Amino acid sequence: MERTYSRPQPLRLDRGWAATLACGVLLSGFSYRMDSPDTIEMDIVAINTLIQGDMKLVDTLIMQRLQSDVVLINQVGHYIVNSGGKRLRPIIVLLSAHALNYQGEEHIDLAAIIEFIHTATLLHDDVVDGSEQRRNRETANAVWGNATSVLVGDFLYSRAFEMMVDINVMRVMEILSHATNRIAEGEVLQLLNCNDPDIDEKKYLEVILRKTATLFEAGAQLGAVLSGANVEQEQALADYGRHLGIAFQIIDDALDYGSSSSDIGKNIGDDLAEGKPTLPLIRAMQVGTQAQQLALRNAIEQGGREHIAAVMAAIESTDAIEYTSRLAQEEADKAIAAIERLPASIFRDALTAVANFAVKRSK
Repeated sequence: MERTYSRPQPLRLDRGWAATLACGVLLSGFSYRMDSPDTIEMDIVAINTLIQGDMKLVDTLIMQRLQSDVVLINQVGHYIVNSGGKRLRPIIVLLSAHALNYQGEEHIDLAAIIEFIHTATLLHDDVVDGSEQRRNRETANAVWGNATSVLVGDFLYSRAFEMMVDINVMRVMEILSHATNRIAEGEVLQLLNCNDPDIDEKKYLEVILRKTATLFEAGAQLGAVLSGANVEQEQALADYGRHLGIAFQIIDDALDYGSSSSDIGKNIGDDLAEGKPTLPLIRAMQVGTQAQQLALRNAIEQGGREHIAAVMAAIESTDAIEYTSRLAQEEADKAIAAIERLPASIFRDALTAVANFAVKRSK
């Protein structure tokens, strides 16, 4: 299929160019710090600045491929795609490809594909969870109803697979078809775990490995595949994405109890209302008093927000949030260690910064 966007000059940055970019970003008012010639730290704004040309192409492609002659699909699709979000998964695809000096243009397509798959999962998740708020606005199912949200999610999945076929690389289709299957398995496992206070940390981690980390892993791995990387480099990026995805979801679960509704863009206690035994609850049950354990069991079994005060008291009086954050940091550290096997570059530094951002964010 002929593309209608134009490709900018490929990014080729050595350490000298990294220093130049650092100065430019600093002068622009963004946080970008060099502690030594070999150590660069940047925030998410600086990362976006680094790949802003690519991200513009990704956004353009998303809008182009979102189009349908069915008006309702356009309305719902644009609503959810334009509702904000960090675009973290597409960013990982782009950075991974550049970290291995990819010079083509299909990383743009893959970044858009990953975002379509992610958006489809959000539409389906909100229906399954009965969510009414995401990113500080009403969910699509709250506006148009469950049936519409499910069907538009199906459209986004099928459009993503159409785009995969355009790339015509069997390894790409293999990775993404496996990833979407694993995501669905994770959703079903999470559904089975709802309202079960006996879910332990191992079972919790298995859910988020499939449900969330799988797409991060696929995105990072695809950057290696496009670049013609060797087996070790492909595995390094796959490991990076998997550990990053686990860290990201663990922090998401911590924020459900340790942040404000406006910060996280959804109602505080949504996980509790849905009867999800996430890590803060699991940890509080492990170390809490007998009375707290009983209160938490009842809260998980019954769902709803009626027990939110008792649950928050138990979480705040134990090390639940600190423990959860520490486990997330361990996963982020594993992600960073994994990409030490890649050649040193500003893009590898950016991948490190993404891992740090994932666990230090407040929303």
